[in-house]
Amino acid sequence: MKRYLPKIAFLAAAGLVMGVIAVVALISGAYLYLQPSLPSVEAMRQIELQVPLRVYSRDGQVIAQIGEQRRIPVTFEQVPPMVRQAFIAAEDERFFEHSGFDYQGILRSIMVNLLPGYRLEGASTITQQTAKNLFLTNDRTWRRKGQEMFLTYRIEQEFSKEEILGLYLNVIHFGKRAYGVAAAADHYFGKTLDQLTLAEAATLARVPQSPSRFNPINNPTAAAQRRTYVLRRMRELGFIDAETERRATAEKIFARVHVQSFEVEAPYVAEMARLELVQRFGAAAQNEGYKIYTTIEPVQQSAANEALRTGLLDYDRRHGWRGAKTTVSIPANGDEAVFEELLAEQAVSGGMLPALVLEVQDKSARVYARGSGIVTVPWEGMAWARPKVDGRLGKSPKTARDILARGQIVHITLQSTPQLAQIPAAAAALVALSPADGAITALVGGFDYFDAGAGKFNRAIQAKRQPGSGYKPFLYSAALENGFTPSSLVLDAPFVIDDPRMEEAWRPENSSGDFGGPTRLREALVKSRNLVSIRVLQAIGMGPAMAYTERFGFERTSLPRNLTLSLGTMSATPLQVAAGYAVFANGGHRIQPWFIERIVDPQGQVVFEAAPRRVALECDPPEALTANEAPVAEALPVPAGCDLPATKVAPRVISSQNAWLITDMLREVITRGTGQRALALGRSDVAGKTGTTNEARDTWFNGYNPTLVASVWVGFDQLRPLGEGEEGSRTAVPIWTDFMAKALKGVADRPWPVPGGLVQVRISPVTGEIASADDPAAIFETFMTDRLPTGGGLGETSMDPARPPTEQPLAEPIF
Repeated sequence: MKRYLPKIAFLAAAGLVMGVIAVVALISGAYLYLQPSLPSVEAMRQIELQVPLRVYSRDGQVIAQIGEQRRIPVTFEQVPPMVRQAFIAAEDERFFEHSGFDYQGILRSIMVNLLPGYRLEGASTITQQTAKNLFLTNDRTWRRKGQEMFLTYRIEQEFSKEEILGLYLNVIHFGKRAYGVAAAADHYFGKTLDQLTLAEAATLARVPQSPSRFNPINNPTAAAQRRTYVLRRMRELGFIDAETERRATAEKIFARVHVQSFEVEAPYVAEMARLELVQRFGAAAQNEGYKIYTTIEPVQQSAANEALRTGLLDYDRRHGWRGAKTTVSIPANGDEAVFEELLAEQAVSGGMLPALVLEVQDKSARVYARGSGIVTVPWEGMAWARPKVDGRLGKSPKTARDILARGQIVHITLQSTPQLAQIPAAAAALVALSPADGAITALVGGFDYFDAGAGKFNRAIQAKRQPGSGYKPFLYSAALENGFTPSSLVLDAPFVIDDPRMEEAWRPENSSGDFGGPTRLREALVKSRNLVSIRVLQAIGMGPAMAYTERFGFERTSLPRNLTLSLGTMSATPLQVAAGYAVFANGGHRIQPWFIERIVDPQGQVVFEAAPRRVALECDPPEALTANEAPVAEALPVPAGCDLPATKVAPRVISSQNAWLITDMLREVITRGTGQRALALGRSDVAGKTGTTNEARDTWFNGYNPTLVASVWVGFDQLRPLGEGEEGSRTAVPIWTDFMAKALKGVADRPWPVPGGLVQVRISPVTGEIASADDPAAIFETFMTDRLPTGGGLGETSMDPARPPTEQPLAEPIF
């Protein structure tokens, strides 16, 4: 036997060498085979993560992050040591010691997996997971495993351990479209990395192992068990002490889906920006890290959100309590964690929190509001809740028990006094823009963009509705251009069209149901007299009126070719209406709404920059406008002293005298007409017009001052009446007023300067003629100098703009 030992040893050594050669050959062959499918070192160094589109306000505050993957890239240094340690303890405790493959971990995994009663344990290192997440698929094939092995080796050779860990923490998937630890912290806890507690960091550290099973929303129990494991490993590795482990293990975790963090709440604008980016650069651009800077002013946007929601909630309360959303069973030993779980499926809407009714007393109720704890809703916060039964309001409640019961899930608002609330059934939109260049400074397309159903429907730019009497200023502007004056008398009397092609005669009425007889044009606009408007349109003619309306930016195809146009039966979005009113606000120039200032590509290069037309009085052409000839800016000469090309100047579409007169009349809509609720602003430089269509299906207020135009629409998405007593003055004016109060805070009252070509004359308020010098009832009215009324003597004239605007008639009533 001994004599064979050398031969056996030789054969064994030869076999070992041959085995090594075979393994080397196998590995070399595998590498040569797989090498073409592996990324080059240069490609690995130029890794481009899917980075969401970021949308910003004008001053650089974040509005939204949009993309297929929610990701907030962070550097290694930006990740707190506690968070790094949690992931190392959870995934790869020897990360800083091995060279990409943890052979000890592999052997341990094999041993554990062979033992009965133990779950299968993997042994992938952080480097291996980084290679797979960055460059490979999840296929369970030998080819993919080979690619992972070679990539892991290459990554370890080319990157430092800190770079690898930083990449890993940016690419791992946490479920719910969250990629990277910073996005996960934001999504599950609504926090930045430096705000995470140790317990929260440990919870996140185990989620990537199975995002669907171990995330703290889908399975809080399993997540808590995994957190305990991570904390134990952190203590065993010396990252934390026993007392820190104990406190973190006992900490209660409240995880829920957090809407992407933002500094300015403007989701409708964010979606508009996304669509614009896709249109310009393709669908892939929204995941490539572009940045879009908008014209949104944060103070105005916040004011718009709050005003619209308050107005809709006020309307909703006037129409009764529709009852709790649902009722659940509350365990006897229920705590905050149980309450949060019961509310987990309920959405936050428009700032309203879902709340679980815990106890109802005679004049109050204790509720648990999601994320805010136990709150007492006093009687004054729920006394409004008259039941709505079969479309009618019931009797006012006497006690809280008439409204609520234990176990019901409702919504509340946390104001100075907590209020019972409900998601409004009605809808609204608000858009504000600068009359100087059309920049959109605030836009809200509904109560809450994230509501189910029609939440994402942007009513500010998509809802084409009838503006009702909000159209009348455009019609009256056409009248001033066609021979009328503010004092022209028009007959306010019954009007009937009996057309055999119609099922029944058309008998329009004033909203008040009465008639005023001969009425001055100013009075007719201030009091919104429908029958006067119809006769004005008849006098101008459909063709000229429609052509003139186009000057304000409305499409001819949206204008009905019949007398109902005078009552605002055209179709227009709130943005289109606001842009039309901007013509009056800026003294007669047409602007184009816009909202993107610039787009920056992933390399930081500006790839788009807005160049809007803007109002420049020094660039106004000297030629006077005629009633039937719309101006074309590019065809007009540029006056001396204008440093802008014609293509950058907002064209004048009505005369400054016309614009001033309409504004002067619309100021009186606020001081003594349907917009009187806006007097709460305490300003003299605001003007506007309400609008209410048949049965209050659409209600509006469109108003402005020299620096800001805003339009508000309130109605139902499916055409139906808002209810008895609801009209623009009650639904839309309060929203507009609330918004303007905040938007114009600190902005000085600035009356419109009186342009040349106007003169104030004393007239008779009855006849509209120039009053005699001794007429004690005479009032001042403003006229274009080439269109003065007739009468007995000039009386007194004045160019003092401080004098109050007047009222007006001509000599003979028209029609």
